[in-house]
Amino acid sequence: MDDISFSFIIPVYNRPNEIRELLESLVHQTFKEPFKVVIIEDGSTIDSQSEVEAYQDKLDITYLPKKNSGPGDSRNYGMERAQGNYFIVLDSDCILPSGYLQEVKNSLDGHFVHCFGGPDAAHDSFTDIQKAINYAMTSVLTTGGIRGGKSSVDKFQPRSFNMGISKEAFEKVGGYGKIHPGEDPDLTMRIWDKGYETKLIPEAFVYHKRRIDWHKFFVQVNKFGMVRPILNQWHPGSAKITYWFPTLFLMGFTVALFLLAFNVIWPIGVYLLYFIVLFVDSLLKNKSVWVAFLSLLAVGIQFLGYGVGFLKSIFWINFSKKKPKELFPNLFFN
Repeated sequence: MDDISFSFIIPVYNRPNEIRELLESLVHQTFKEPFKVVIIEDGSTIDSQSEVEAYQDKLDITYLPKKNSGPGDSRNYGMERAQGNYFIVLDSDCILPSGYLQEVKNSLDGHFVHCFGGPDAAHDSFTDIQKAINYAMTSVLTTGGIRGGKSSVDKFQPRSFNMGISKEAFEKVGGYGKIHPGEDPDLTMRIWDKGYETKLIPEAFVYHKRRIDWHKFFVQVNKFGMVRPILNQWHPGSAKITYWFPTLFLMGFTVALFLLAFNVIWPIGVYLLYFIVLFVDSLLKNKSVWVAFLSLLAVGIQFLGYGVGFLKSIFWINFSKKKPKELFPNLFFN
């Protein structure tokens, strides 16, 4: 595509401090061509208007307040009203390195695609818990690199904390659906169905802060697990055995503990070895013994939350006559 013009699409819900940090990182982009920023206020009770107004003279920025309808619908709302022909969708809890947009442009100039995704990384300013959760969510040893940690992914599924989509592709597929979470892979698979290509741009990473505690993290990954069987039902060709791994991991761990009571030690030894490898890997990446310990807790919560949610969803979808929206109304916006 010639003459790419970018618009950042950023929904925000009750997080004015995050928007301030994100906008500041946009001010310092080394990219020399004009770009636009669209902030969608998704029915917040604590709005970000004053933070946005503080950057009106530094960025070409549009502020769109609306009733709460969820992140997917808010992104659609922003893209429908945005200028430019290529949209970059970000979560409000992201910070961009200064060369982000230039890396995107360089990659699209070299090999244009109508949809791309980038990785997320931990910033030095993150708390120890944020670094541990970031490790659990991005390590190849835990998620297989599906969030951008592995450049050899054949068909990369972008995530909308850091995702680009052309105006053409957006209009062709109709944007995001009402499910949340899960709106990202659903959109990607519909993009593939229309014949568009996606790719990972490893250099276009963001610092994804994930301001959540352990309980919120469990709830989040539990929803991820519940969503996956629904997406497999909607897109039958998307089902993979790897989606079963957290559930099988939990089942195997339960069996290993049972066998331990009968002095069969080797199964629990396999799990111990896995967690030792995780500890060493996190230690090397984060340069902190404490973060490495917290990473083990984060991985445990991730597997427990996702695995239980996945198994629960598999059971009800296969043994109930109700539709997913009736079974799990908390996963859908009206």
